[in-house]
Amino acid sequence: MDDDPIKEWILTEGKVTKITGTSSIGVGCINAAQRYETDAGSFFVKTNRHIGPAMFEGEALGLKAMYDTKLICVPLPYKVGSLPTGGSFIIMEFIRFGRSGGDQSALGRKLAEMHKAAKSDKGYGFYVENTIGSTPQINTWTADWIEFYSKHRLGYQLELISQQFGDSAIYEKCQQLIENIHPLFEGAVIEPCLLHGDLWSGNISSDTNGDPVILDPACYYGHNEAEFGMSRCAGFGGAFYNSYFEVMPKNQALRRGGTCISSTTT
Repeated sequence: MDDDPIKEWILTEGKVTKITGTSSIGVGCINAAQRYETDAGSFFVKTNRHIGPAMFEGEALGLKAMYDTKLICVPLPYKVGSLPTGGSFIIMEFIRFGRSGGDQSALGRKLAEMHKAAKSDKGYGFYVENTIGSTPQINTWTADWIEFYSKHRLGYQLELISQQFGDSAIYEKCQQLIENIHPLFEGAVIEPCLLHGDLWSGNISSDTNGDPVILDPACYYGHNEAEFGMSRCAGFGGAFYNSYFEVMPKNQALRRGGTCISSTTT
């Protein structure tokens, strides 16, 4: 098999006898994607020639966590490994996409059902550090949401910006804002929900039945409305939010704060 760990896994563990062809699905800004066709169906494979398997391992754990809820369609991950020439790969279930991004009303409802059902008794965070895009995401388990959000989301992103641009004035102003977000959450009832973590239009599709599919996650357990920062940037419409809030009511304590604090920091 020419020292090809992808083909080796498919032929030995994928319950197939023959790979009948491969085709490129596209090259994104981070990873390349291929479809491996076999006599027993297709596999979806992503590769990265520069980043080790830790990135895909985090993605696989997130996909599996969402898949196990049985509440929203996500591709099941099968295998993560290293490429012999450097870099890494992930093999997962191939889902044939439909022609549209899916029904936004159905997506809002299914996402809310996942948030409502999938909780954590470990607090806010995730089982491993993962990435949002190629940017590291810190997921150290934390008992308090405000502490987690301040330190591992806003604070960490602020540190990255400061390292890149070195603007101490901006750093100081943003740090002051972070230190004063507590009143915005006063009276809020917050539970650690399983979040996709990178929910924008490029990570949403539909299957051939028109049901929504979500992929390429940056999962962690957090305040459910933190999911909306990315989705608002992606142009989700009223149908999405109306259906979502029928299942997961808005947190009125946060609305009284007079601002939207749910945006992610990506």
